[in-house]
Amino acid sequence: MSIQAIKGVSFGIGFEAANRKGSMVHDEIFYDKKRGFYRKTNNAGGIEGGMTNGDDIVIQAVMKPLSTLRKPLSSVNVKTKRPVKAAVERSDVCAVPAAGVIGESVCAIEIANAVIEKFGGDSVQEMRRNYKGYIAQVKKF
Repeated sequence: MSIQAIKGVSFGIGFEAANRKGSMVHDEIFYDKKRGFYRKTNNAGGIEGGMTNGDDIVIQAVMKPLSTLRKPLSSVNVKTKRPVKAAVERSDVCAVPAAGVIGESVCAIEIANAVIEKFGGDSVQEMRRNYKGYIAQVKKF
């Protein structure tokens, strides 16, 4: 929500979950000797209980419409308090692709912060060692 003009964020199927029965929302868990534990769906978008479940993280963001329109909306002159039409100005009509790049960058920064918090150290080599140790530990389960 720190990205300007972004008015909604959801994970996985997001707000669509409100329109489905629980049986159509939850990601069932299966087991196969070759694959181990797995899920056939990722409705949760890779996030459960506020942390990743190991699946791909799927985030959707909704951006508000651009405030400058070719057909101006009604407004009020702050000095005279009389009705006026908003000014028509040239605007960036391609803001959505730029917002996508910004969204990916913000997500990458937050994921990097979580990795540093979990596996941090004084060097990348130490962080890599901590990560490998963690992976070896969870594989035992």
